[in-house]
Parts: sequence; C-alpha cells; structure tokens
Amino acid sequence: MRPRGELSRSALPLLFLPLLFLPAVVQSARQQWHLQRVPVVLPLQTDARPDPSFLSPAHLEVTSPCDPECHRAAPRPSYWDLRDLLAFETLHSDGHLTETAVGIYGYDPRADTSPAYLVADAAPPPTKTPKAPVRRRRQIFGHDGRFSIAGRDHLLQYPFSVAVKLSTGCSGTLVGERHVLTAAHCVHDGKNYVKGAQKLRVGFLRPSQRDSSPSSSANSTNHAEAALGSAYYSPPSNHKMRFQWIRAKRTHVPKGWVKGNANDIGMDYDYALLELKKPHKRRHMRLGVSPPAQRLPGRRVQFSGFDNDRRGQLVYRFCAAGEETADLLYQHCDAQPGASGSGVYARMWDRRRRRWERKVIGVFSGHQWVEQDGATKEFNVAVRLTPLKYAQICYWIRGNFVDCREG
Repeated sequence: MRPRGELSRSALPLLFLPLLFLPAVVQSARQQWHLQRVPVVLPLQTDARPDPSFLSPAHLEVTSPCDPECHRAAPRPSYWDLRDLLAFETLHSDGHLTETAVGIYGYDPRADTSPAYLVADAAPPPTKTPKAPVRRRRQIFGHDGRFSIAGRDHLLQYPFSVAVKLSTGCSGTLVGERHVLTAAHCVHDGKNYVKGAQKLRVGFLRPSQRDSSPSSSANSTNHAEAALGSAYYSPPSNHKMRFQWIRAKRTHVPKGWVKGNANDIGMDYDYALLELKKPHKRRHMRLGVSPPAQRLPGRRVQFSGFDNDRRGQLVYRFCAAGEETADLLYQHCDAQPGASGSGVYARMWDRRRRRWERKVIGVFSGHQWVEQDGATKEFNVAVRLTPLKYAQICYWIRGNFVDCREG
C-alpha cells in the first residue's frame, strides 16, 4: 500500500520501455543467483494426532504486536528450538492428522553466515526510513499500483500462470508438478485447521473463449513484468473468469506456525505446502533462498494473486523492498485480502544455466499493523525462504534431501 500519485498508469510503460532492450549479457554481481550449500531437514518420526475440528473460518489477514525492531531483537533460536519449529503437521484429505519430528544436519546457528542471515548479523543496523502516515487498514491511498492481467494468452503464460486460488480465499503459487506454496494462515489459524481445510481445493484460472488478445513473442513474455504495456494489463473489469479446481491430497504446516500462533513470532513460519491429487500440467516456478533485499534487482519484489476487490481477476504488483529481518521482508506493495499466500519472486541471472530465471523467494503473508504509542504502523509482510525453510519445503516436494542441497 503505497501512494504513487506522481505517476500515472499511462506513464509507466514509457518509463520501463528501455528494460525491454537490455542485453542478456548485462549481469552485475548484485543481480545473480548465488547458489549455496543448504542444510538438511530430514523427517525422523511420524505420529498420529487427534483429528482437527475445522470450525473456524479462514482469516485472510495477520495481526502481530511485533514490528521489525521487535523481530530483530528476538534471540536467535537454538538448534533444539529450530527442530521444534521445523517439525510439521500433515493434514490428509480423509481428515486425519499426523505430526512429524525432524532432524537438522549441516547447520550451526552460531556460525551461520548465509546471505539470509547476513542482514541480521553481519550487516550494520538498517537506516530507519521515515514513518509512513497513519492509514486505515487495507485501504489504498493515492495511485493504486496494482495491474489486472488481461487477455487469455497472457493469463495462461508464465510467470502469471503459476498463480492459483485456494478455496479458503487465499492465493498460492505452483512450485512443483503437483505442489502449491501458500501461507499457513490460509489453512490454519494458529490453533486449529480452518473450515474448508479438509476439502481444500486449488483453482486454476481458465479464461472464457471470448477473452482473447494478440499473442506475444517469447521476448515480451520474459519481460512482461517490466513492460507494463496495455497488452498485458488493463483496468479492473466485470468480466468473470472461470476456475478449474483440483483437490488437495495433503497439507504440510510447520509447527513454528502452530505453536507460535498467528499473533506472535509465529508469523516467521507463515507458510504451508499443498500436494494435489493429480498433476496440474502447468509450468511451475522453482524455489530459491531469499537473498538480502539490497541484492534484488532494483531492490524490487513482485507477486501475483487474487485480490478480493477484483474477483475473478489475476492481479500483479511490484514495489521496492523495505525493512527486513532474517525471516521477514517488509514492503508496501498494494494488496487486498485474497492476495495472501502469493509467492514473492525475483528474476536474476543464473550462471549455471546461463539464463535469466525467476525463483520464489518468499510467501506474502499479508497486511500487518502494529499499535505503537497510540498510532498504527503498517506493513505488508512476506516470509522469506531461509536456507532451513528452503530445505524443508524442497524435501516436501522432492521426497529426498539429495535434490535439495543447493538453493
């Protein structure tokens, strides 16, 4: 949620037009994916748990009394703390619940120098940015910086095609042949699983045959986010889209969310992975360990989701990353309820594959407000994929740790 009154929508394509002609050889060290050896998070023992009640409705927003300074001041969890936080529950489609203990290997929290933690330990204290004016909850001020994706061809085109809708009202991102990454609060309120979690469905946007637009070249697809041309984006409309739904077979939620609850430090673990009952047959986006914000191209993050005020439409937005902690990334991307659970991603040069590649580096948790000295301080918050979280989610997808050692 950030005012952009100085720029009009029509002016944006002109500003970003030069990005279409940047040669692929322009690769600064600050815009490359830095592969690193990640730890191993390995399941050890699985036990049955009492069946959930599924009584509470899903809440599409997260509240917390803990702001960035509070999170940075929290003590780093010990090895044994991390084992408890990364243990996870698995909800099966028949309603039964299991809990799995994990072991962590190749990780020393006292000697961690990975990029995901440099910002919290090695980097100097961040310069405080001026406080934003007090705002009302989830209200967008000034220019609305979101863009509705228009056209059948573009909606089914990568990277927009990886965005999906959950039957509980949230968004998600395809990260495997049958796996969807989303926010934990979309299926669990911190105490129990929400109504609809047992029969959770994932919706894939299917535009009607009437919705069509000129096809685009592969080059323009690669730069869709930067182009901001009218072929990709349009003002909100009342044209309804259809969804094709697939049932979820399993849902994994880390115990860090279940134990911490949505209103405390547990928002560090506001992520969940859904396994579908059948492959979705679409291209998915790979995971990546979240780099420090200063290493992101233009220090920018972006994501697409299904905001409730634009029903049936896919909404894309980007903005500059703000403050960050080891586990959370704060920003002011315009968003409304329904966008939570979207995969936050970046596009950088992959030296190994010799190509530009987008990777999911976080999960959009939602709008957060903190009451401080009688005033409301607001953020939009994303959960960063730290090396440990990357290792855990990758294992959920792959079923082995061998394919998850580099992130």
